[in-house]
Amino acid sequence: MNLDNKNMKIIEKKSDLWTIPNLLTYLRFVLVIPFVIFFLSEQYIPATLCIIMSGISDCLDGYFARRLNQVTQLGKLLDPIADKITLISVTFCMAFYAPNVIPILAVLIAKDVIMLIGGLRLIKKKITPPAAEWFGKLATIVFYFAVCIIVFLKAVFNCENILVDDALLSITAVAMLYALYRYAKIYKDLIDEDKSQKNIKNKQ
Repeated sequence: MNLDNKNMKIIEKKSDLWTIPNLLTYLRFVLVIPFVIFFLSEQYIPATLCIIMSGISDCLDGYFARRLNQVTQLGKLLDPIADKITLISVTFCMAFYAPNVIPILAVLIAKDVIMLIGGLRLIKKKITPPAAEWFGKLATIVFYFAVCIIVFLKAVFNCENILVDDALLSITAVAMLYALYRYAKIYKDLIDEDKSQKNIKNKQ
């Protein structure tokens, strides 16, 4: 698969590697490691701080990308990957923490796997995957909020409430599925547009 062509170039110039939005995305990759270590060691407060930092950097990278005019193809590719790695890491940790929420967590993983497959298919067709939209970011923020609340209640108050856990993660699942639905529409539009352009070229 050759991505370095006139239709799609992931890294347009070396400076794209070190833009502020991309540096924030790299930070989210890095934060996954201490989060998992802290969480599995039952050090919930530093684990929560890692998630809060990851969530803040997730919001800021999009803001700075637009504000500083630093939207890059590399950033568009790495941003959803960072989201998915973080979400899947948190999901597996939560499965150990609260086995009762595994069915809901399975929905979240399925959503991310479907989106990843869709993104790879677009790349294979030399179609630039869409940038993260507000509904995707909202779903991510809801997820971070739910996890932070669940972990905070246990870390500070030693409180485990299955109903609260289920409610928070159910809301998260709804937000995630809505984001998946909206991205699926964008995916379909991109595929249809690509087919139309190819049909026009074939007729010429």
